Amino acid sequence: MTTVNVYLNFDGNCEAAFNFYRSVFGGEFSYFSRFGEFQSEGITVSEGEANRVMHVGLPISKETILMGSDIHENTSENFKVGNNFTISVTTNSKEQADAYFASLSKNGTVLQAMELMFWGDYFGMCTDAFGINWMVSFNENGSVV
Repeated sequence: MTTVNVYLNFDGNCEAAFNFYRSVFGGEFSYFSRFGEFQSEGITVSEGEANRVMHVGLPISKETILMGSDIHENTSENFKVGNNFTISVTTNSKEQADAYFASLSKNGTVLQAMELMFWGDYFGMCTDAFGINWMVSFNENGSVV
């Protein structure tokens, strides 16, 4: 089953926001990581950025996960409150991910081409022709975090 979730971006206050959302919706985080945890994967981050949230997932229901992250420090000048979300689509197959990504990115902008990422997902990001940001992913284990 293909799932669609909202992915929120923050400029350094993602952890506080998600602690608030957890107090509203209840439950526990399905995933929580910081940028600094991935330096061993060859990713270099500044001391200030190491504590920022790389990814957090908060299940709201069986089908829905509220997801988010902090933006990179060097992109904060482009950050706009109210336009800081992305629609995340998780597919059942790599082929389906490629098809969705090709259609969504047509006449739009590819931000991250579809490829296998260090966290295990086949993943890409784009902005469609209407200015909407999309993340498309497939995980062989069927996990959505």
